[in-house]
Amino acid sequence: MNARHDDPSPISHASDAQKARPIAHIRVQTKGSGLIDITAQLRRFMDTQPASDGLLTVFCRHTSASLLIQENADPSVRIDLEAFFSRIAPESGTLYQHDTEGPDDMPAHLRTALTQVHLSIPVDQGRMVLGTWQGVYLFEHRHATHQREVVLHFLPNIRTP
Repeated sequence: MNARHDDPSPISHASDAQKARPIAHIRVQTKGSGLIDITAQLRRFMDTQPASDGLLTVFCRHTSASLLIQENADPSVRIDLEAFFSRIAPESGTLYQHDTEGPDDMPAHLRTALTQVHLSIPVDQGRMVLGTWQGVYLFEHRHATHQREVVLHFLPNIRTP
């Protein structure tokens, strides 16, 4: 397992053309397996939205990376999560038929299948309704560096008279 990836700098920011659009794509440059906190990037996206209440959907466009809402206060939680997933979906030269892309590929697919690639987060008064200790993470399951794409879509509440 590699070092934690809490540095938000690998995320590309919305251009002026993307501001105030209900959809955006962010790119996350990973440094190998681990959890990358993308909460700040989601908040920046929400800051561009004219509506203040609704639902933020977050979608990871990959089969060997996933999304998690998890504790963001104690780094040992991330270490334990990675260790747990390594135990339940281990790398092995004999367990899997699908090994064309390397011994970490099929375990990465399994870890993605056991987690999720889509999140729905309520938004109230322009802020994501997350718990005190919750953060949103991209969970990279491969050892090599990858550029991952995450799609954000804000669905504002429609108020009727």
